[in-house]
Amino acid sequence: MGPTSVKPVSDGLYYGDYLQLGKLLDAQKLESTKTGETVHDEMLFIVVHQAYELWFKQIIWEIDSILELFGKDVVDERDMRTAVSRLRRVSKIQELLITQVGVLESMTPLDFLDFRDLLFPASGFQSAQFRIVENKLGLRPEDRLLLGGAGYTARFNDDDAALVTSLEADPSLFAVVERWLERTPFLDHGDFRFWDAYKHAVHERINADRSVVENNPNLGDEEKRIQLGEFDQVLKQYEAIFDSEKHELERQAGRLRLSHRAFQAALFITLYRDEPALQEAFRLIELLMDIDEGFTAWRYRHAQMALRMIGRRVGTGGSAGAKYLEKSAERSRVFGDLFSLTTFLVPRADRPTLPAGILDSMRFRFEE
Repeated sequence: MGPTSVKPVSDGLYYGDYLQLGKLLDAQKLESTKTGETVHDEMLFIVVHQAYELWFKQIIWEIDSILELFGKDVVDERDMRTAVSRLRRVSKIQELLITQVGVLESMTPLDFLDFRDLLFPASGFQSAQFRIVENKLGLRPEDRLLLGGAGYTARFNDDDAALVTSLEADPSLFAVVERWLERTPFLDHGDFRFWDAYKHAVHERINADRSVVENNPNLGDEEKRIQLGEFDQVLKQYEAIFDSEKHELERQAGRLRLSHRAFQAALFITLYRDEPALQEAFRLIELLMDIDEGFTAWRYRHAQMALRMIGRRVGTGGSAGAKYLEKSAERSRVFGDLFSLTTFLVPRADRPTLPAGILDSMRFRFEE
């Protein structure tokens, strides 16, 4: 038999061409090499940060697709699974971002010092893509820390600054999710008013807990006074759920961000997450919290890595280094309201029983 016929590589799409490997693998230009003394670990530094930028690009791609789905007047139920799947993908990418910090830490602080001075004034603060991610999620300018007394775009070139700033006015993931929550049905049905029933359940629960404290023989008068005062504070927090004007005061004070209607809907979904029609909605809320928490964890991890690498030195971009990153992690949550929902939950046994009409509308079943 003759030799096996092999299709020439010139026919059809070639792996390296499809992935543009020629450009990709030639994109690592070491500053140390330009000085005539190549520093080995600078290659790792470049590759890790280029990988970050590729993952940021993918995150932007996923968020943009969700913005398109949720930007409609009515979100098709069939699109919910798609949105949940893509948010879960973003969450998985975040796990990689955090893991990559460990790869970078395989370079010792002394190794980093061998080429660090060559990087001035470039720094990660000039990652336009990461700022785009933040803006698309819904981080507001007023939520950001000043960088050396200047705004967050001060270290960008003119083109990047214009691009990032232009996105501040675009609909964010926070904004489209807020509108989606505001359209949540099920809260009123006929004569049934859910929030009146829920307010009664909350008061019943708090009064029951107060009674336990008041009748506890092991507590002194001062201890009882303190604990009963705490119940009063909890009740004031609950009042913001039921009173739109009090909720608005909480928003103005910066303690809440979602509209009253959206916050109520998110709480309703969380309370009745087991109902079939609300399960995907609850998964979406959970994933938004996962993503918020994921970027917070990444920022803290990055701060610890910076502390390990440069101590309390000033960062390459002129920031306060690790200290700035730690503060930024605390200030950069977008979906903080969703984390506060657990404050307002009651046990399942205390939840208002929903009318049959509402329960029927939230179930999936086939009947002849």
